[in-house]
Amino acid sequence: MIPPHKHHSPGFLALVNDAKTRIREIDVEALRELLRDGRQAVIIDTREESEWACGHLAGAIHLSKGVIERDIETTVPDKDRLIVLYCGGGYRSALAADALQKMCYRNVRSLAGGWRAILAAGLPVEQP
Repeated sequence: MIPPHKHHSPGFLALVNDAKTRIREIDVEALRELLRDGRQAVIIDTREESEWACGHLAGAIHLSKGVIERDIETTVPDKDRLIVLYCGGGYRSALAADALQKMCYRNVRSLAGGWRAILAAGLPVEQP
């Protein structure tokens, strides 16, 4: 089941829209191509632990928005590695992508549509 779209406050949307001026997004079809081609991308789910536990993209790792800046350099030390971030709808992952770029990660993407897009596209997921 695809979760409903959340209503976001104007201040949050302004913050996200500002971040989106500096980051690169990909759509779910570009993600499907990455997965199909076997390219060495690190896929990171930036949602909360409770969201991750309900299901996530097969092969993804979990670094929530709250800890990604703290843990990314240990988890992905190569700052040229392709990293694709996703969240529920592409908002938190955009903010996380902006932060990682400020930490000198050069190949970061945010998945437009996030988890909802993954489910709608029928990409492989892992669920409890």
